[in-house]
Amino acid sequence: MPGILWSSAKGSSRMYEQFYGLDARPFDLTPDPRYLVLTKVHQEALSNLEYAVASRKGVTLLLGEAGTGKTTIIRAAIARQPKPIYSVYLPNPALSRAEFMQMLAAQFSLSERARTSKTDLLLELEELLRRRHAIQETTVLIVDEAQSLPLELLEEVRLLTNIETNSEKLLSLVLLGQPELATRLNEHSLRQLKQRIALRCDLRPLQASESVAYVAKRITLAGGVPAELFTREAVMLIHEYARGIPRTIIVIADNALLGGFAAEQRTVTSQIVVEVCRDFDIPRPTLASAKSRPLQLLRAPDPLTSSEPRTPDAGASATLDPHDGKVGSTGDKVANWKAPMFSAFGFRKR
Repeated sequence: MPGILWSSAKGSSRMYEQFYGLDARPFDLTPDPRYLVLTKVHQEALSNLEYAVASRKGVTLLLGEAGTGKTTIIRAAIARQPKPIYSVYLPNPALSRAEFMQMLAAQFSLSERARTSKTDLLLELEELLRRRHAIQETTVLIVDEAQSLPLELLEEVRLLTNIETNSEKLLSLVLLGQPELATRLNEHSLRQLKQRIALRCDLRPLQASESVAYVAKRITLAGGVPAELFTREAVMLIHEYARGIPRTIIVIADNALLGGFAAEQRTVTSQIVVEVCRDFDIPRPTLASAKSRPLQLLRAPDPLTSSEPRTPDAGASATLDPHDGKVGSTGDKVANWKAPMFSAFGFRKR
């Protein structure tokens, strides 16, 4: 999409919102619980995390591919707690053991001595946790990107869960990680940590109907009307290119709106989505990759006909080509999704 400087979005924020009649930007890359769209799997994970925090479980594991919403889910779980929660969030595990201890001491507001002495850190931390427990305050340590933690730090994290009373853990530990963390936990050296996992939750990519609901809900929360901002073909292409990953959906949708704003086009079409994906070098979805994803194509008895231009399907490719902006057989699949999935959220064919 020549002439559009994507990084200029922040500077044109208010104009962007006014152009589409929005109260806020619906697709920002922040883990804002207000924009949490609860699919069945996300609702299950959220319920499990709420229970884990409330009941002071020792170790809870939340797994999911990058961008599936792990950070948003845990923040929502903590925000929904009826009792006071003191949470410490460690987003960067790429630290040495000394740096990790310094980070813990700083995040828990411990003394300067605790930042250089492991003994002082453990003594002060246990005293702090007992004080908080005495006033019925739960303390949660959240470690993000836990699959990247070196073995020695995973062991340090495990030992923190040994701080307890006769009946309860004084520190709840939540490990957020990508699926490879599960593989690491099967290693013999990590068997003691794995034995302490009280709850495990898994987040998968969104299915097509969930992606439609996700896009529509975020637009609605931002004060917009979904059908006025995207055609149904555009939404389905966003899902296909993003492969159901919420973070990628956000990136594509936000820049598609920016592209429509720059072109003074109030409704985003599939052409704009294709151009955004081309500019971001997002690989085109292939038939093979679609089969490998947990995605169910919902065929209507009477196929809908898309009103957006597309080239005849020559049978040579089952992909949407991001380099020429023309929809082939994947575009036909987009047009064949059941109408209720779209009409429930107001999306129309254009």
